[in-house]
Amino acid sequence: MAVHELNAEGLNCPLPILKAKKTIKGMASGDTLNIRSTDPGSVADFAAFCTHTGNELVSSSQDGDVYKFEIKKA
Repeated sequence: MAVHELNAEGLNCPLPILKAKKTIKGMASGDTLNIRSTDPGSVADFAAFCTHTGNELVSSSQDGDVYKFEIKKA
């Protein structure tokens, strides 16, 4: 299983979600995607994204102005 990285810092909604969706599409089931975002709305966006797509939001955290997410592809 591979780990993929996506730096979406400086991007505003809906770009972090769109970039994540495109990256996840090319990943294998069980792979994880680590995302960094500076958009405060991305916290709710990624939670909703995972609910709607069936992917697992493994973790969500904040480090200063940076929001970090780990998503496991279903």
